[in-house]
Amino acid sequence: MEIKEDSIISPLPQEALLLDRERKWRVKLPTAYRKFIKKYNGSSPIKDSFLCNKHKYTVDSFLCILQVTGNNEYYDIGIVKTQLDERIVTDEELVGTELLPIAVLFAGDFICLDYRDSTEEPTVCVWNHEESGDLDPVTYFLCDSFTTFLTLLK
Repeated sequence: MEIKEDSIISPLPQEALLLDRERKWRVKLPTAYRKFIKKYNGSSPIKDSFLCNKHKYTVDSFLCILQVTGNNEYYDIGIVKTQLDERIVTDEELVGTELLPIAVLFAGDFICLDYRDSTEEPTVCVWNHEESGDLDPVTYFLCDSFTTFLTLLK
């Protein structure tokens, strides 16, 4: 994977932080994604476009995982997840995570790990911000894994 110079956000997340976030979000992060975020936290890819649902999308940047959040300069997964709140769940009583945003796309949509069918093996989807409403997230299936998603970037 090639990324834009100086786009990685430090400090890089360590295993303890990833385990903490998994407990908080009640999911298991895919192994390939864990390796990626530990190396490329918050980065912007050079090959940044892909096709989904007959539409071309562009990745602005991957979201980051930070120990200390609250810095508006960066797109932290936890902050974005909180901001999207009821627009990325189907049940307001849900404890855990259905859609975990991992990358921001041009124009406000997000790439998400989709845990609705499995908390162990999420698929990857595009979450559409314009069509989604409270407790009614609109997503487009992209691929079966994070590894496959990376191969789709052109």
